[in-house]
Amino acid sequence: MSVSDRPRRNGAHCVGYEPLKIINDAGRSCMLEALPNAILTVARDGVIEDANAAAEAFFELGKPLLIGQSLDRLLPFGSPLTALIEQVRERGATINEYKVDLGRPGQEADRRVDVHCAPLPEGDGLVLVMLQERTIADKIDRQLTHRGAVRSVSGLASMLAHEIKNPLSGIRGAAQLLESALGDQDRALTRLICDETDRIVRLVDRMEVFSDARPLQREQVNIHSVLDHVKRVAQSGFARNVRFVENYDPSLPPVYANRDQLVQAFLNLVKNAAEAVGEAVDGEIELSTAFRPGVSLRALGEKSPIGLPLEFCVRDNGPGVPEDIAAHLFDPFVTTKSTGTGLGLALVAKIVNDHGGIVECESLPRRTTFRVLMPMYRPKRAEQREERRA
Repeated sequence: MSVSDRPRRNGAHCVGYEPLKIINDAGRSCMLEALPNAILTVARDGVIEDANAAAEAFFELGKPLLIGQSLDRLLPFGSPLTALIEQVRERGATINEYKVDLGRPGQEADRRVDVHCAPLPEGDGLVLVMLQERTIADKIDRQLTHRGAVRSVSGLASMLAHEIKNPLSGIRGAAQLLESALGDQDRALTRLICDETDRIVRLVDRMEVFSDARPLQREQVNIHSVLDHVKRVAQSGFARNVRFVENYDPSLPPVYANRDQLVQAFLNLVKNAAEAVGEAVDGEIELSTAFRPGVSLRALGEKSPIGLPLEFCVRDNGPGVPEDIAAHLFDPFVTTKSTGTGLGLALVAKIVNDHGGIVECESLPRRTTFRVLMPMYRPKRAEQREERRA
C-alpha cells in the first residue's frame, strides 16, 4: 500500500492502520522499527502520522498517544525542528542539521540531537524525521579527553616521584641535623621546613597513584555492597549530617571490577557530593543503580567494544558545578575548593577508565549527577563464545 492510498486519521487510529507502512516492504518496516534512532513522519498540519519504538522512548510517550499528536506540543516554543520540517517541504529536498538543541517543554536541561529530515515521495507533504541523540557521542568524546588528561597526569606523577622526593629527603634530613644545634626560636623554622617537605611528599604520594600501570585484579563484585560500605564510611565521618536515599535495582548483575578501587572511586564521589551540599538542612545524596543497555566503548588493549550496561549514579541537591569548569571537571588540579588539590575526581576518572567504563557529570542547581557506566561480569566461557562468533 502506498502512502497516498493509506487511510488517513482524524486524531485517532483508523481500522486497518498499521504503523510504519510508509514502505510497502514489510521487512524494511520491521527494520525501521528496530532502529535505535527515533523516526517520525509528520503531516502538513504538523500531526505525527507514524513513529517507531525508539520515538516512543525519545518522547516518553506510548505509540497510541504519540500518533495523532501535534509535534508542536512535544517541543518548546520556537523549536528549530519545526522550521527544519517547513524548509524540507518548501525545497522538496533532504536537510541534515547537527547538534540541534531540542529541549522538552518544562525541562531545563539541554537535549542536543542530530536531525535528518526528508520529504516522502507522493506523501502529500509528509516529512520523514530521524532524531539521533548526541548524548552518547558527546559522552564518548569527553571520555577520550578524560583519558588523555589521565595519561598526562600519569607522566607528571612519575616525573615528580623521581625528581622531587629524593631532594626533599635531603632537605628534611639537613633540617633535622640543624635542629639539634639551634635554639628554641630557630627550631621553629626547622620544624616548619620539615612540615612543609612532608606536605609536599604527601601530595606527590597522592599523585603516584596515577602512575600505577599494574594490571587490575578484577572479579565479580556486588555494587550494592560497595555502595553500602561507602555510605557507612561517609555517615560515620564527613557526611554525618547528610540524608542518604537509595534507589537500587535488586536484579542488577555483578560488575567486573576491582572492589577496593570501586570503593575508592565512589568514596571520592560521595565526599564530593557531601562537600557540595555543605551544611544545608535539607542536604541529600541519592545513590542509584540501573541496567541501561545500548552503550559500548572500546577499551585500551581490547579486541572489540565492551558493553557498558551497568549505571551507577551519585546525585546531590547542592548548588551545582560552575559552568566555567564543568567541561574540565575530571582534569587534574581543577577544583572549586580553596583547600582542594583537584585530584579526587581525576582519580575517579582514572579508576573508571582502567575498568573500561565512562564517568560523566550532569549538573543543574540542586540536581548534580555523577553517572558511572561499567561492564558487567561475564564468565570466561561466555567471553570465549563471543570471541569465536566475532
